[in-house]
Amino acid sequence: MRIESARRLRDLPRNSFATTAARIDGLVRSGEDVVNLCQGNPDLPTPPHIVESLRTEVLDPATHRYGSFSGLLALKAAIAGWYATHHRVELDPETEVAILFGAKAGLVELSQCFLDPGDVCLMPDPAFPDYWAGVALAGARTHPLPLRRENAFLPDYTALDRATRERARLMFLNYPNNPASVTAPPEFYADTVRFADRHGVLVASDFAYGALSFDGEAPVSFLRADGAKEVGVEFISLSKMFNMAGWRVGAVVGNREVVAAIDLLQEHYFVSLPPFIQRAAITALTGPQDCVHELSKIYERRRDVFVSGVRDVGWDLDVPRSVFAWLPTPGGEPSVAFADALLDRAKVAVSPGRWFGGHGEGYVRVSLLAPEERLREAVARLARFR
Repeated sequence: MRIESARRLRDLPRNSFATTAARIDGLVRSGEDVVNLCQGNPDLPTPPHIVESLRTEVLDPATHRYGSFSGLLALKAAIAGWYATHHRVELDPETEVAILFGAKAGLVELSQCFLDPGDVCLMPDPAFPDYWAGVALAGARTHPLPLRRENAFLPDYTALDRATRERARLMFLNYPNNPASVTAPPEFYADTVRFADRHGVLVASDFAYGALSFDGEAPVSFLRADGAKEVGVEFISLSKMFNMAGWRVGAVVGNREVVAAIDLLQEHYFVSLPPFIQRAAITALTGPQDCVHELSKIYERRRDVFVSGVRDVGWDLDVPRSVFAWLPTPGGEPSVAFADALLDRAKVAVSPGRWFGGHGEGYVRVSLLAPEERLREAVARLARFR
């Protein structure tokens, strides 16, 4: 008997990162020295005081039981406190904060909560590919919002035709942007709120890299804009700010109807995060933030090493504002072909811009989540390859 999966699974976009990771693993097993700058996987350990908190909490038998379906109120309060301190945004912990099994899960769940088959989702192009997965699972369709260098990689809402504006129900935004590594100014978010309110579009702001500051300038939260909570929500991730990628702690905050819908869906998927992880996450958010500031400095030094290196060999590159470099391919060469050749001949792994959408063509994304000496080695190999 042939067993076929449901159409929703057959329609899911393929994960190119997983395929390339397997290829890189094969090269490493065969003895090749690959500089892997493909994935956005933090390479530094979780700060010791957070790990020690987990060690203490996991020894408490009370944390071995099922927790509240929607998570610990104390963790929600810690998230609200973090927003108040760092972004001057006031949140009600009980109604405006939902805890997630990593921000990635919530970004997929949101489409399932608010899109019906045939609905339109406005999708930045290029974009983090997991946004597409949620839309596909909901049976909806995407309409691209091109992010172009000449427009500072911000979408132009005026370029949308009237029919698309009226049919759209959801829109994803992501600043600091992955993959283009730019930030958004406050006036852009003010325009976004006006657009969303006028056309009834729910805004999903992916703020996963929002805790990391470069050149002394902190990224701006979408929720700082007047009326933002009326039209949307924002996603945060402890993976990036505290090197807690394997802990899978994220949150969605803002509009209370959206938060309630996410909580309802998750009641059927999970019984929230393990309580000992939630308690350790409270320690991370309410404890000393020196580790976050130091992490930003480390990433800034790495960025400077990479940028100065590729510019020295004559490569055009805008200064990144996040942990990725959005590197134009030589002569606009197709990104997949360039990345494949770079891996085959120079043993440097990067992500083709095409993986992030049609408007990512002509670029590759370079992850800066590697030690400085490996970034220098990557630059040397790029120079020889060129």
